[in-house]
Amino acid sequence: MPYRFSLDDVAFLDSQEGEEALAACSALALTDASRLADVAAVRRLVGAERAPAVLETALLRRKAESKVDGGQRWLFTDDAMQQASASPVAEYRARRLAGLDVHDVTCSVGADLVALARTACRCVGSDVDAVRLAMASHNCTVSGVSPGLVCADALRPVTRESVVVADPARRDASGRRRWRPEDFVPALDDLAQAYAGRDLVVKCAPGIDPAAAPWAREVELISLDGRVREASLVSGGLATATRRATVLRSDGHAWSITDAEPDEVPVADVGQWIVDPDGAVVRAGLVRHYAARHGLWQLDPRIAYLTGDTPPPGVRAFRVLDSGRYTEKTLRALLRRYDVGRLEILVRGLDVDPDALRRRLKPRGASEASVVLTRVGRTPMAYLCRAERIPDEHDAGELASVPPPGQGW
Repeated sequence: MPYRFSLDDVAFLDSQEGEEALAACSALALTDASRLADVAAVRRLVGAERAPAVLETALLRRKAESKVDGGQRWLFTDDAMQQASASPVAEYRARRLAGLDVHDVTCSVGADLVALARTACRCVGSDVDAVRLAMASHNCTVSGVSPGLVCADALRPVTRESVVVADPARRDASGRRRWRPEDFVPALDDLAQAYAGRDLVVKCAPGIDPAAAPWAREVELISLDGRVREASLVSGGLATATRRATVLRSDGHAWSITDAEPDEVPVADVGQWIVDPDGAVVRAGLVRHYAARHGLWQLDPRIAYLTGDTPPPGVRAFRVLDSGRYTEKTLRALLRRYDVGRLEILVRGLDVDPDALRRRLKPRGASEASVVLTRVGRTPMAYLCRAERIPDEHDAGELASVPPPGQGW
């Protein structure tokens, strides 16, 4: 079970003595194999009473390094670290709300709050958990921001007129995920009722059913480095589309697409390339809009794979080498013909387990390839391809469009 921090723990960790102890722990291996030696070393350093809090913090900081900018100086609980927004996502959301008054009503340890405080006109963070709020105070201080902090229930408003940002807890006391919106803490409908008439942005898991939040005027799916991280439910005047997909990369490249764009694209035979759109685009139901933007077309109107003669910049696309009706026998012959030994298998629309299929195919050649398996109409098809990374049009990419403050998303 994760360690349960107390306010006394936070006060110690926030002190010079605590920081010195944590700095000393940075040299420890902190692996399963070194656990006994690490515990003994920390106990010698700070005593048996302080050791659990110090050791847990050292572990959480190490886990957070790739997720939260400056996380090696932050304080976390295990649940808070797991649910914290990755810094590029938090910074993107903050840019969307730049220049507005913002209240993060479930600020936890401050992953979103720190980013919001850097761009908002005025910023307040609140949480019902006094320990997490004390950690947020530390984290804001070491990050160089100073929003207002209040211990308050998210369902009892303590501000007026500001944009409300919420990230309901989606795990129960045992760490198991809650999937039903009514089981979130606080529940989605309760949040909407508490802030009726105010602009509200609620961060949710990407699998959320938009029908569960009829009050949301816009649903935004956000991915980072190819992984769909979250859905944002947007109410009030912040919404400028019904559906939006935003694709972020850690190198700063970012772009968005909405259902306000054209979506008329043809369905035709395969071109020179196959493109598998980012998961945010697929989950947002914007595959045709993406195709229209980039001059692509569909292989099948019900399948998310797109095709064309020029792939979009900045994506990993698949140059088509050969294709034909799919059976294991014909695919095995195709792999022999192209001397394929290292094989990536992508599947949409067919009941095929890529790992099991690869074991049955036993490719033994010297070259590398990707095979895209899908259906066109009722016909199962196999496309043998070479995966290629398409260069960006610009070195830093194009930042996702952000409207002027106060003029919506």
